[in-house]
Amino acid sequence: MTTAVILAYIGLAIMLIFSGIGSAVGVSKGGNATVGALKKKPDKFGSYLLLSALPGTQGLYGFAGFFIINSQGIITAEMTMLQGVAIMAAGLTLGFVGFFSALNQGSVTSNGIAGIGSGHDIFGKTMVLAVFPELYAIIAFAATFLISMSL
Repeated sequence: MTTAVILAYIGLAIMLIFSGIGSAVGVSKGGNATVGALKKKPDKFGSYLLLSALPGTQGLYGFAGFFIINSQGIITAEMTMLQGVAIMAAGLTLGFVGFFSALNQGSVTSNGIAGIGSGHDIFGKTMVLAVFPELYAIIAFAATFLISMSL
């Protein structure tokens, strides 16, 4: 196995691992807030569920990025070092941006869930605010897609 292939697979692993961990922690924050809010307002479960699930998208972006790059069939013994480094860069970008985006989106949504549970009508406002961390994960996914198209 060449160094380029090793770098590419490390990049793909980082992409999946960190975006997945970020999503797992983010949705757990929302889930924990939901459990607390259900005690006060159980009729708002639909709103809680939607907000809790939002940070899960970053893990999906990580998997989609992995799938886009891996399905090209470019990771072979003949790949160049530049291609391996490019895949590594894409993995670092999407993995870390997805990680922090999901963590912070989980904080926004869990606070919104707590507010709804306390009787405040802030579902729509929470959704709008939760889009901001998501935007950066989308940008990182777009960068990964553009990198993969240049390989």
